[in-house]
Amino acid sequence: MKKVLAAFAVAMALPMTVMAWEPTGDVNVIVAYKAGSGTDTGARLLATEAQKYIPKTIIIQNLPGADGKIGWTKLVQSKPDGQTIGFINLPTFTTLAAQPGAPFSINDIVPIANHLTEAGVVAVKADSPYKTIEELVAAAKEKGNLKASTNGNKASNHTAAQLLAKSAGFKYKAIPYGGTADQLLALRQGEVDFTCAKVADVAKLVKGDKPELRVLAVFNTKRDPELPNVPTLGEKGLYPEWYGSARALVAPKGTKPEVIQYYVEAFKKTMQDPAVIEAHKKAGMALDFKDNKELGDLIKAQDKFARDVVNDLYK
Repeated sequence: MKKVLAAFAVAMALPMTVMAWEPTGDVNVIVAYKAGSGTDTGARLLATEAQKYIPKTIIIQNLPGADGKIGWTKLVQSKPDGQTIGFINLPTFTTLAAQPGAPFSINDIVPIANHLTEAGVVAVKADSPYKTIEELVAAAKEKGNLKASTNGNKASNHTAAQLLAKSAGFKYKAIPYGGTADQLLALRQGEVDFTCAKVADVAKLVKGDKPELRVLAVFNTKRDPELPNVPTLGEKGLYPEWYGSARALVAPKGTKPEVIQYYVEAFKKTMQDPAVIEAHKKAGMALDFKDNKELGDLIKAQDKFARDVVNDLYK
């Protein structure tokens, strides 16, 4: 563990002066989830806007499967020449990396920049009999077999459901789907009783004249500005802390410092562009730029969370 963190710290450290670098061809951005997923939607929005600052075509490459393992394994095995970078989801990446025999570790990536940080939510279908989080918890305790869709085994939304169930003291059946899009579709079609997702994932599904979903609670220490009328779990005596997901850009281990610095600056300019900020706001996405150093600290913290907290949830 100490060796992994030490090596990771070296990988994320950059010298103050680096030689100029620019991509020589198309920039491939690996997304470990299918087209239309929450991660994919955010990645495509950012990639489109980043074209103003990266003078090459940015291509989103969707490599879904195995709860993210397929795409992330491909990412860490890619040539570290700056032409391939990718998105990771936290804590899903660190949770998978902490498993015995995992095909990658946090030492196999170099941080570039954080894109989004979003709080988790507990949601039901709009016509669900459960109108409040108290009603859902009461039913879950009474029946003991409510079904929840997740975005994959031990993925971020599965972990959210585990945190909810543990704090509330109920058992349920987790049903993994091939990503957030499929997970939410299952709820919308009535295949499951509830789900845990992120604010941006459900933003468009809970608004309008005919909302498809209803959010019962938020995993946060304060109410979310996107959902001001929705209580936090802590308000209801349940899980009292923030839990959610970060979506971040990284490169394969061995990528040169000047390459990392190029992308840090390009994505910083992109995410600080007023038009980009407004586009994310309209999409209900919580834009949260962090540079490579800050992202590196976040990854280490999430690695510790995975080893100290998440692994215990699945015993």
